[in-house]
Amino acid sequence: MEKIPVQKIARVLGMLVTVTLICNFIALLLVPTFVALKGNLLELLDIWHDPQNPVNPLVVILLMWPNIILRENIAYEQVLTLFLLFSGCCTAVILWQARRVLNTVLRGEPFSAENAVSLRRAAWACFLIAGAALARVAFSVCYYQSPRPLATYNALFVPMFAMGGLLCLVMSALFRQAAEIKAENDLTI
Repeated sequence: MEKIPVQKIARVLGMLVTVTLICNFIALLLVPTFVALKGNLLELLDIWHDPQNPVNPLVVILLMWPNIILRENIAYEQVLTLFLLFSGCCTAVILWQARRVLNTVLRGEPFSAENAVSLRRAAWACFLIAGAALARVAFSVCYYQSPRPLATYNALFVPMFAMGGLLCLVMSALFRQAAEIKAENDLTI
């Protein structure tokens, strides 16, 4: 069977989503290290290339996990780590659901109830990220005792992911309705 242009595009998107999902999992492993080094991953390279103390970077990355949780008086770093880990897991759910939708397109069954379920799951993951971002902004406002965190990228996540969730819910309803109409048409023929 000849592939239609939409399926060709879906195949490319599927590969991009898979690569992004793999990068997301790698980034999740690096979150505590990234937070502990205050975003300066070049410092990890300096540790790795230190001739007096050769250390495997994987050991450093793994040691940062208990370090970020057990250290005292670093509430902001712990909240940041939890937010990034939670958001990363929700992002993985969104990407996995995107793969499922693209797989139905590749099979030539785009109007299936499976897509409606996948989009609903992606919507809830978006809402969870928006809620986590709102909680982090509220924490930051209290922590810094200043309204400055309201002007950060994190505050932008709240409406952005809320709108993304609403869009996924609308698309879910459309796919569900299309699947019902398709099933009805299949029965009449």
